[in-house]
Amino acid sequence: MTTDTTTDLLHVRRLGWAGVEVQLGDTRLLIDALETVEPLEPVLGPPKRPLPPIEAHAGTHALITHLHPDHYDRELLVRLAASGTVGCHSPIADALRRDGIQPTPQELGEPRRIGPLTVTPAASLDWRGSDSDQVAWIVEGAGARIIHCGDTMWHGNWWQIARDHGPFDLAFLPVNGVIAKFEGYEVDVPVTLTPEQAVEAASVLGATAVCAIHYELFNNPPFYVEQPDIAERFARAAEARGVTAHLQRDGEVVPLVPRPRHARSSGTAMTGTDKSSRA
Repeated sequence: MTTDTTTDLLHVRRLGWAGVEVQLGDTRLLIDALETVEPLEPVLGPPKRPLPPIEAHAGTHALITHLHPDHYDRELLVRLAASGTVGCHSPIADALRRDGIQPTPQELGEPRRIGPLTVTPAASLDWRGSDSDQVAWIVEGAGARIIHCGDTMWHGNWWQIARDHGPFDLAFLPVNGVIAKFEGYEVDVPVTLTPEQAVEAASVLGATAVCAIHYELFNNPPFYVEQPDIAERFARAAEARGVTAHLQRDGEVVPLVPRPRHARSSGTAMTGTDKSSRA
């Protein structure tokens, strides 16, 4: 798959928690944007700081990696869906419809155009199995390619993603390596990527740079306990692997420098164009 290069640059910001904003020209896309935290507090605890507000401009598009409420903010998506698209993995489309959101579902590996951007869901693995049908999202535009990996744990699909879609200029990966004890789901090993695992995933994906997400906001022992010394471990592991590490604060721009490369293919032909692309 290729995405037409324009004179514009792909602008990327890290939002709160796992949220990311991508903008190219007049097209704005949010991935796992989060404003509403009250439903999370009984288990994750109160956030350590306020989340930055999300500007829900008319025509803003959204993607969600899965339905867990720290990645799926229903109230925000209802607002966004009024004038933009909400992309999701096909198996969760009915759940969004029941919540009053008309989604744009995609199968794994199926690309879709949103104005000058191309978005494609790729394999991911959630610690709670298939109950969330989690995916990673690949976004391409202006000669750059990024991947957002939700709150995945380590899995064996990294190599296939790299073969089908890589290399990447920037990977957003969770790093809190949380020990989670939810009712019916209790285990004393990390259920999301640790800082070191995130860097290894970025290396396998062929990512030039990796930005940490999904960390240092919620910590609520004994129900939700994140790893210690995340920033230091992440930076150290990235240096050892020769990957540029980004530890951006909420709302900060993430530097993105696309690498020169020949046209690339993902093994999946373009299947459709989304005409609702104006921000």
